[in-house]
Amino acid sequence: MAHVAELNENNEVIRVIVVHNDYEDSVEEWATQWANGGNWKQTSYNNKIRKNYAGIGYTYDPQRDAFIPPKPICHSEVKLNEESCLWECANDEHKA
Repeated sequence: MAHVAELNENNEVIRVIVVHNDYEDSVEEWATQWANGGNWKQTSYNNKIRKNYAGIGYTYDPQRDAFIPPKPICHSEVKLNEESCLWECANDEHKA
């Protein structure tokens, strides 16, 4: 099955739907027609495209072509790993 995320005007994910594999090659176009509009980006459970599987509240970054999870608010030493597009803590005392 293919998965596609709908984005709001700030490129934040507002929903993710599952689409039959018959439409995988054109899943973004299919979702746009199905929903009568919207901005849709394909996502992947195995992270083969766009770095991370999109979840509600994630942000799509068009420069990185990646879905980025919300930034943790536990402390200020969090930095975005540019390779994985995941947040990492720079303070070893905060790591589990």
